[in-house]
Amino acid sequence: MQPTPRTGAPAPEQPGAGEPSAEQLGTGLKVRHLTMMGLGSAIGAGLFLGAGAGIALAGPAILVSYVVAGVLVVLVMRMLAEMAAALPSSGSFSTYADEGIGRWAGFTLGWLYWATLVLVLGVEITGASQIIHGWLPVLPQWAIALLLVAAFAVVNLSAVRNFGEFEFWFASLKVAVVVLFLVVGALLALGLLPGSEPVGTSNLLGHGGFAPQGVGGIAAGLLVVVFAFGGIEIVTIAAAESRDPRRAIAAAARSVVWRILLFYIGSVAIMVLVLPWDAPELVSGPFVAVLSSTGIPGLPVLMEAVVVIALLSAFNANVYGTSRMSYSLARRGDGPRMLLRVSRQGTPVGAVGLSVACALVSVGLNWLLPDTLLGILLSAAGASLILVWLFIAVAQIRLRPRLERDGLLTVRMWGHPWLSWATLSLLVAFMVLMLTDADARGQLASAVGLCGVLIGIYAVRGVLRRRRAEQVIGRG
Repeated sequence: MQPTPRTGAPAPEQPGAGEPSAEQLGTGLKVRHLTMMGLGSAIGAGLFLGAGAGIALAGPAILVSYVVAGVLVVLVMRMLAEMAAALPSSGSFSTYADEGIGRWAGFTLGWLYWATLVLVLGVEITGASQIIHGWLPVLPQWAIALLLVAAFAVVNLSAVRNFGEFEFWFASLKVAVVVLFLVVGALLALGLLPGSEPVGTSNLLGHGGFAPQGVGGIAAGLLVVVFAFGGIEIVTIAAAESRDPRRAIAAAARSVVWRILLFYIGSVAIMVLVLPWDAPELVSGPFVAVLSSTGIPGLPVLMEAVVVIALLSAFNANVYGTSRMSYSLARRGDGPRMLLRVSRQGTPVGAVGLSVACALVSVGLNWLLPDTLLGILLSAAGASLILVWLFIAVAQIRLRPRLERDGLLTVRMWGHPWLSWATLSLLVAFMVLMLTDADARGQLASAVGLCGVLIGIYAVRGVLRRRRAEQVIGRG
């Protein structure tokens, strides 16, 4: 069994005492499964729905937002991959914050990430049900959302190998279509499609210039962009259920990060080249808007179908991520024991049930707020992810000496410690930049407030536990 970095002793087996070995969950995931799960989680609402909202906020300068966020996500993922390859865990960065910063940090980060992904579940199920409702207006949006949640509950309760295979093919389809979009969009921009002419830089630099909303627009766009990259961390969570976690993490993390950057930055570049940034159709559906301008019959309808598949694939992967995170928290004594229930197939049925229940809450919100829910959830998730990345950076800086001392490093952060500190500084600078925008300031305050609540819960729980222990000793 893998020794813990704090003591060098084997991780305890009893629930609530430490992190479990990977064998207590299923171990059927392969590297290709992990890669597609990472892509499936990250290529969802943030790209297919959030890109249009980002362009509306920043104009063509949204590309700057994507580049900045892209650099950050590459650095943060490298830091996370270093820790995950050394200490594979279904709790991933929550476990590393626990070991590197303190028990309070592991508790706070784990439940913060869980809450963020629950919001993301709402975004994805809302986006998919809105589109399907447009095809089948006879069915109410909330009923469509309910059927989708039920179907993916069944998928997530199956054996992890079956889940991984399902998600692999589900995600592969949308990856193939994103590649098709990049090819068709490039041909359109170059004027190589029948009836098209080269677009040049008229849309990129016209309509108010490259940055029509100024620095404030770029800052506001960054929140949407950060949300878009969220979910890529699931690779390090899922790797604990692979047969060779260390090798799987190293291979999948490298592959996922660079593919994500290509898909996101390439897709958005096509959008702002082909259409004016203030075109209203970009906000509602940027991929469909671009393909509609090609004049090729059937492409827009095909893209709508793929957007639905992409959102549902991301929803599927994020149900997995939330369930494994809450299971790991429960194993360390930081969650209800009901979350520890595991099926004969190695699936944490209690934790999956909690994630599905939270998804059902989003179905209720679909009924109450069918037209406004998507925007509310999109804005709420981004700031929390920045705090998650901040915890990851601090944990890596604190844990690196221990991992090196114990000879556990197989993946190394580039340029440590200087690049690690530079990453932490960039995250802090980004949070300061958020304070210059009214909307971003409110979202950051909400995320920090949620962190404060979680830290308070941890502190109160600690006091109550100590009192119970003192009473037991007193009675003895």
